Amino acid sequence: MTEEQAQYHAEPNKTIESRIIRMRLIDGTQVNGQVNLNRNTQHDRLSDLICSGQDSFLVLFNVTSHHKDLDDSVRHETLFVNKSHIIWATPDEDQA
Repeated sequence: MTEEQAQYHAEPNKTIESRIIRMRLIDGTQVNGQVNLNRNTQHDRLSDLICSGQDSFLVLFNVTSHHKDLDDSVRHETLFVNKSHIIWATPDEDQA
């Protein structure tokens, strides 16, 4: 197995440590959803996930997106966001 393949090899008993986040994209879309902070052993903060050059996309789940041109929000089970399209992102302060 190459190093690149090992990077994407799932660890069988790795637990998900989710964090609710809010972000704004360059097209004005606001996204609320959850990210897995436990995806990589070197990432334990939201800023680590976003600033890492390892992956070009941030994977979110249980997502609601609010497009500036639409009145209703859109629900997504999973959403892949290109990191270069993120203007700002913040953890949701109402988490336990």
